[in-house]
Amino acid sequence: MENMTTREFSQQELQWLDSARQMGREAGEVLKSYFRRRDLSIEDKGNAYDIVTEADKGSERLILDHLHRCYPDDAVLSEESGDDHRQARCQWVIDPLDGTVNYSAGLATYCISIGLKVDGETRMGYVYAPTLDEEFYAIKGKGAYGPYGRLQAKATTELQRAVISTGFPYDKATNPDNNLDRFAQVMPRVRGIRRLGSAAMDLCYVAAGWLDGYWELNLKEWDACAGELIALEAGAVVKRYRNDHGICILAACPAIAPQLLNLVE
Repeated sequence: MENMTTREFSQQELQWLDSARQMGREAGEVLKSYFRRRDLSIEDKGNAYDIVTEADKGSERLILDHLHRCYPDDAVLSEESGDDHRQARCQWVIDPLDGTVNYSAGLATYCISIGLKVDGETRMGYVYAPTLDEEFYAIKGKGAYGPYGRLQAKATTELQRAVISTGFPYDKATNPDNNLDRFAQVMPRVRGIRRLGSAAMDLCYVAAGWLDGYWELNLKEWDACAGELIALEAGAVVKRYRNDHGICILAACPAIAPQLLNLVE
């Protein structure tokens, strides 16, 4: 892999990363083949805000086929297929298309997210944004890497100078705990808030120093797994700060993380 100092990684870790990259880039070709097609099939998953496309399903099929061939004894948790409930030391955590709403609208901010847990701990994370041709990856304890080499979270110290991102849960229309109150708390205190529409890319952008912080409510493990490790390995503070509304996560520069957490908890 480009930008990687291979001496830092074991053969097993290199194999995991090579597999993730192969799956991510091949799935990326599937996604690009459907991108901005007017005949793209889109289905609701319970409401009009939570959707799945034929591209999600095609990307997932390719990734699962690879895992079943190359890692037949490993467990898999994937957004569209769910948990296979296999008892195994290794579990692959897959989002075959993170940012489906963006993708379905023809917006290029979407990605494939692939994480690997060993004995319940995330050891590898890989995120690939096909249209942008950008990849981000990390091995636990050995740093995070992206399009321009090793990643390092920004050193911003003043919240008022920070550019922050966030998102809103799919049940926003029916659940008053929908992040609007936190958005109103944070907005006047920062330089700007952005809504990228892909949790994995939000986390990677914090890792790369392109965002100063990010928070969101009610994520799933496949949304957060890979990007969380990448942000941690880049030196960001990452915290899952509630346990009553899915995964509620914050990632930020170390100096501003306490201030941001105080506003969104």
